[in-house]
Amino acid sequence: MRAVAGGSRGRPFRVGEVLASGIPLACDWRSRSIARVKILTVVGARPNFMKAAPLVHCLRERGHEAVLIHTGQHYDANMSKVFFDDLGMPEPDEYLGVGSGSHAEQTSRVMVEMEKVYLDRRPDMVVVVGDVNSTVACSLTASKLWIPVSHVEAGLRSRDRRMPEEINRLVTDCIADHLFTPSRDGDENLLAEGVPAEKIHFVGNIMIDSLVTHLDRASQSDACERIGVTPGGYGVVTLHRPSNVDEPKVMHGIVSALAEISNSLPLVFPCHPRTRAKLEDDSRALLDSAAIHMVEPLGYLDFLRLTSQSALVVTDSGGLQEETTYLKIPCVTTRENTERPVTVTQGTNTIVGTDPERILAAAKRGLEQGVGRGDVPEYWDGQTAGRIVDVFDRL
Repeated sequence: MRAVAGGSRGRPFRVGEVLASGIPLACDWRSRSIARVKILTVVGARPNFMKAAPLVHCLRERGHEAVLIHTGQHYDANMSKVFFDDLGMPEPDEYLGVGSGSHAEQTSRVMVEMEKVYLDRRPDMVVVVGDVNSTVACSLTASKLWIPVSHVEAGLRSRDRRMPEEINRLVTDCIADHLFTPSRDGDENLLAEGVPAEKIHFVGNIMIDSLVTHLDRASQSDACERIGVTPGGYGVVTLHRPSNVDEPKVMHGIVSALAEISNSLPLVFPCHPRTRAKLEDDSRALLDSAAIHMVEPLGYLDFLRLTSQSALVVTDSGGLQEETTYLKIPCVTTRENTERPVTVTQGTNTIVGTDPERILAAAKRGLEQGVGRGDVPEYWDGQTAGRIVDVFDRL
């Protein structure tokens, strides 16, 4: 990766220059070594960890200075540590501990803290992943300091601006300098939005890098035995989106469908703390009376063992739509849309919304068809991190 003079944002910088905002320029890219540059990768929530881990490892293997910053958007230290340990990630160089709050509060706190980090560490490049609040906050702050931004998992679109993640994706992709897409439709979305083709790099799905790397280790987990389910003889459930868990009527409808499914297939439900807090008495009673194992959130390896050995997944998660596609396990997604349509057109995913009858019908079809159908999309092969660093090395 050659030194960048002004990134892709225009003129070269002068050492000590003060931007219009009154903030001194974060760094002088011209002074960097061609062979070794400082790339700062940001994670904020657990889905980010699986995307950042392969990239950080690959950057360090190639001799780059890879700095890892954890904003603490997911602030459960125990769960964060479990994921970091499971993924073999180094301890973050900094943990900002921004915690929870409204979208505005959380985003603004990340921006304030990250500005300090950028000015102190002077990175050559900032890498953001996914679509959480930390993603857009770190992109905005870096962009205003004229630090080049790379977005890993760019170009995904649900066309539903009621989803906070969709806004984060749109804003991040609009200001990023390098956009790394997980599927061909991501390229098409970005081109349709006017993003120059030279900024777009189709590299594949980096989450699958983590899955491929750790699948053997996950097979050694005793999660199934601890929970009391037989491999191949159970389903997995995850629910956490506000649109599903904040409205009692919607939540009760989903839970009633889960209870019906559990009459023929035991279900394991690692329950998100936010979801558990939202359960009304009638929904909780349904769960308690059904063959549904409600358990605490699991670490990456335990959860991968659980999903990879399941017969069916019911979820509102984006990442699980991708992982089940790679594993060829039937997936029922309780949303009205998806930003990952390739999991439907090529994979094993069915979008059903929240209607109990549609959930039941899709679950029945999935169980009848069984595990093993569908295709793995292009470049979902465990080599995405290497392709990203190849691009960095050519810049």
